[in-house]
Amino acid sequence: MALRIEDYGLLGDLHTAALVGRDGSIDWLCLPRFDAPACFAALLGDEGNGFWRLAPASGGLCTRRRYRGDSLILETDWETPEGAVRVIDAMPPRGEAADVVRVVEGIRGRVPMRMALRLRFDHGRVVPWVRHRDGQLAAVAGPDAAWLHTPVALRGEHFTTYADFTVAAGDQVPFVLTYRPSHEPTPKPVDAHRALADTESLWTSWMGRFRYDGRWPEAVRRSLVTLKALTYAPTGGIVAAATTSLPEQWGGPRNWDYRFCWLRDATFTLQALLGTGFVAEAKAWREWLLRAVAGDPADLQIMYGIDGTRRLPEYTLDWLAGYEHATPVREGNAAAGQFQLDVWGEVLDGLHEARSAGLHADDEAWDLQQALLEYLEGHWADPDNGLWEVRGDRRHFVHSKVMAWAGLDRAVQAVERFGLPGPVDRWRTTRDRIHADVCERGYDADRGTFTQFYGSRGLDAALLLMPRVGFLPWDDPRVAGTVDAVRRELCADGFLLRYDPQADGGVDGLPGREGAFLTCTFWLADALFGIGREREAVETFEKLLALRNDLGLLSEEYDPATGRQLGNTPQAFSHVGLVNAARHLSSSRPARETTSNGGEH
Repeated sequence: MALRIEDYGLLGDLHTAALVGRDGSIDWLCLPRFDAPACFAALLGDEGNGFWRLAPASGGLCTRRRYRGDSLILETDWETPEGAVRVIDAMPPRGEAADVVRVVEGIRGRVPMRMALRLRFDHGRVVPWVRHRDGQLAAVAGPDAAWLHTPVALRGEHFTTYADFTVAAGDQVPFVLTYRPSHEPTPKPVDAHRALADTESLWTSWMGRFRYDGRWPEAVRRSLVTLKALTYAPTGGIVAAATTSLPEQWGGPRNWDYRFCWLRDATFTLQALLGTGFVAEAKAWREWLLRAVAGDPADLQIMYGIDGTRRLPEYTLDWLAGYEHATPVREGNAAAGQFQLDVWGEVLDGLHEARSAGLHADDEAWDLQQALLEYLEGHWADPDNGLWEVRGDRRHFVHSKVMAWAGLDRAVQAVERFGLPGPVDRWRTTRDRIHADVCERGYDADRGTFTQFYGSRGLDAALLLMPRVGFLPWDDPRVAGTVDAVRRELCADGFLLRYDPQADGGVDGLPGREGAFLTCTFWLADALFGIGREREAVETFEKLLALRNDLGLLSEEYDPATGRQLGNTPQAFSHVGLVNAARHLSSSRPARETTSNGGEH
């Protein structure tokens, strides 16, 4: 029986991440970086696809667990008939190799323990050649190599490495798993206790920059730690999630690889980081963004690899049975090749956000933005695949047009507020044409709401962002009408769907439905606050907080029918939504910055 998605905790070293369950098993770990093949893939298959369990020999789920302070050091406790024991897990700052440190600590009595390690490289498919030497383990297969260091005696059985031992009160028994490419020299083993101290120091020092004086500091702190954990330190790129193919629909085909960086996240992420004091991370994300989008503006993609890689070919891993048999399991993401008009606006809005915050900009960055604007001017009227990467026909999505408007609006502001050069009259004219087009063709006056696309009967949660980006002021009656319509037609037990996949004959080209999208419900809380319904906004926000697991983590979606998290985890977009909603709801009024045509954002 698979663990629930919310039963997993997160470890990370700012290069990659691991998921460890309440049973003490690491069931997902990609090495040496987020987008590499997994060496533990039981999450998407079974134990035959790789895992590392360290728990009482009697088995079972833990009694309690928690992170140590604001760190990613996970402490998991079991109360057993024989006594109490704790497993301390961490991934220390990356040195010459990647390490996973696990320390068993006796609390009370004498507890029999069992370790089981089954390395399976290449997403659970390749069995390595394993040697035991001087009580240690060395495993190699093609480009991959790993070593396990521990004072406990190891034995091999059925292509799995085991250790059975007993811990008494005060005992500490370390296990260190180290990975390095097989062609490189064997790395020196790290000291487990020093590694834990270094890990705690890193996170404590980082959180010292935290700035937030609102009503929900604990939730905001943990979400920011999670966002930092999803950051690839060498480039500053932030992955959408640590996993691939956790389903958005039980047993269905809506399973995608999220171990990449989405441009749509740019502005929201910058707002979350800048608004809570993490300027260095915001700068690194901005620099990643500029490098990734450099080149022909016509070639702009919706997502890139963590190092800016453009080609992300999608294929299926057919040897993996899928989480709770949801197939296919995918690696790569074909949506990278879609045309999503909103991306040009997202990039321009994100860079405007950085400019407004005083982040250093150079002439080359503005030259690039002017090239993006030139493309946007010529293509804003084209149909696209939309924010949600629908795999059906291209449409004139309202959100895409609104973000095209936002891109032109930020260009006008760049000239008027910051004195940058550019054809401001032309940009202003195009911006106003887009605004008029959306209001004429994207608004259903009979229902008093904007629609998902021109002529659509369906709605889209992204419509809630229209006042947030300044397209309309919060007190415009069309905003309140749209908020009410979205809430009425897309809510499931108080949580928002992104859209109705059955509307308009099936807009996304896929069968079935999905769960409620958590970020969209954070947007709803924002929108309710913006139109003056503060009590409903806070109720919605706190209802979302209650969905976090015991470690404060959120996946992409939630299934109200089963009361379970759905989708890839932990999801950066969900945690960004939490941070920004907490910031907005803690302010005295909605964020309203007057734009150059009298709108707000």
